[in-house]
Amino acid sequence: MKKGEKKKKSIIREALGWIFYVALICCVVYLVVNYVGERTEARGESMYPALNDGDQLIVDMVSYRFTDPKRFDVIVFPFQYQEDTYYIKRIIGLPGETVKIEDGVIYINGEELEESYGYEEIRNPGLASSEITLGEQEYFVLGDNRNDSTDSREPSVGNISRDEIIGRALLRIWPLSSFGFIA
Repeated sequence: MKKGEKKKKSIIREALGWIFYVALICCVVYLVVNYVGERTEARGESMYPALNDGDQLIVDMVSYRFTDPKRFDVIVFPFQYQEDTYYIKRIIGLPGETVKIEDGVIYINGEELEESYGYEEIRNPGLASSEITLGEQEYFVLGDNRNDSTDSREPSVGNISRDEIIGRALLRIWPLSSFGFIA
């Protein structure tokens, strides 16, 4: 074999190797974006101070396939009356619990909920002015900015079914100054 032919085969082998790696990376990115994590943007101030308008987030779409959502998780779910509109809210009530809001205080099964996520005292309890009993697969969600949030207190949102939950807001990636996990 001549020196020129060896060099040509080496270049072809290297080019095929690069094509293989690029294809592999594209496949991995596709799988991650479609089945593991999804990027979304927080719109509005309903989750202030935890999230701000324009924050870019990564949503974990896998965890809830293996575990149940927990109280205080920040979740993403579609708004049922407007296509391509997603809400980001915090889980307050879990399946089987009763939720009531009275005089600005959240009660779970008749006991005051100890939490520090609410930005200010709740002025409008909405549907939760009467006890709400959650079904086996239902969750009660609130925005952290309780007086500027459309959430489970509103008939247009109501209780969120387990199968409606897209995933858990896991990581803020933008702005870089606020990069980190979402609590």
